[in-house]
Amino acid sequence: MIEERAAVQQAAEDAEILQASIKAGTVAQIVVAVIAIIGIIYLLKLVLVTILVSILLAYLLEPPVNALVYLKIPRWLGALLVVSVALAIAVGLVYFSYNRALEFADELPHYSAALQNTVGKVRSHVDEIADRARSAVEPKEKRQPVPVKIQEAQGVTRVISENSGAILEVLMAIGFVPFLVYFMLASKEKSHIATVRLFPKEHRVAAHRTVGRISGMIRSYIVANVLVGLLNGAVCAAVFWFLGIQYFYFIGAISGFLSLIPYLGVFLALLPPLGGGVEALSKTGLLTVFVIVVGLHLVTMNLVYPKVIGERLQLNPLAVSLSLLFWAWIWGAPGLILAIPILGAGKIMCDHIDTLRGLGAWLGDSVDIGP
Repeated sequence: MIEERAAVQQAAEDAEILQASIKAGTVAQIVVAVIAIIGIIYLLKLVLVTILVSILLAYLLEPPVNALVYLKIPRWLGALLVVSVALAIAVGLVYFSYNRALEFADELPHYSAALQNTVGKVRSHVDEIADRARSAVEPKEKRQPVPVKIQEAQGVTRVISENSGAILEVLMAIGFVPFLVYFMLASKEKSHIATVRLFPKEHRVAAHRTVGRISGMIRSYIVANVLVGLLNGAVCAAVFWFLGIQYFYFIGAISGFLSLIPYLGVFLALLPPLGGGVEALSKTGLLTVFVIVVGLHLVTMNLVYPKVIGERLQLNPLAVSLSLLFWAWIWGAPGLILAIPILGAGKIMCDHIDTLRGLGAWLGDSVDIGP
């Protein structure tokens, strides 16, 4: 009897050890899979960013294509017309921005001199304080000369030549965007049906709803950003014109759209007006620029965004911060722009998968803590 109990106890212990080993193996497999996925996402940065940017642009250009289809124009022709017009507008904006940038570059030595004078005054005061503090704590003795290494500043040509490979890859990716957007628009219905058919029949209704909600979320997000960016740019340009900043229309547009970047946007949006108004702005002007730019950013992020896209995109602020941190680490600046749409799409998918609804609830703006 005792031997049977010992055998049963030994079998139970062996079963527990086996289950623990299986769980440990499963956890290890999950960790390895996550690391592998992160590595693939990092290695395919340029490809994935190009595809996601093309998807965002396709959603942005879809309404005019649908309008042309409503007018009995074939979808492929409507997509071709809309993409061609959008490409012409983009080229025009790039040409205009390039000319304004050249004009600003011509005036840059003048601005640089004024900036160096200001920095020089501040540095002289700091050095004076440092010398007084050093003289108070260090004994008076003859100081040894400190060797100074002079390096030649890198010119634009040298920078381009050293990074020619990366620049060529980026240009090739940008060249693919119009073609990807066109094919996405021209074959939108077929792609939607093909995507839904990837799932089993019992899950196709949920897949159709999920794709529809993601499409609505992305479209609302893009339209809201464009409209708010234009409004912020107009307000900034008017204020900069009143303050006498040169190229106020160019600097105002840049500052208005930079303020849309979560968290970092408020700092980036301050750089163009402060750089362009080094000589023209007084202390009151500097304070006005700071108040306007920071105020627009706060109003945009706390009032406009919740009203415009709050119903379609309700996300936990902590989840948004973690998403921004992760995608900025993986993809850099493009990650800051794509982080919120990716997070919103992930939340919508989690809401429609039974096993992931808890994660979707955590990603959401509010969590049900009832029984």
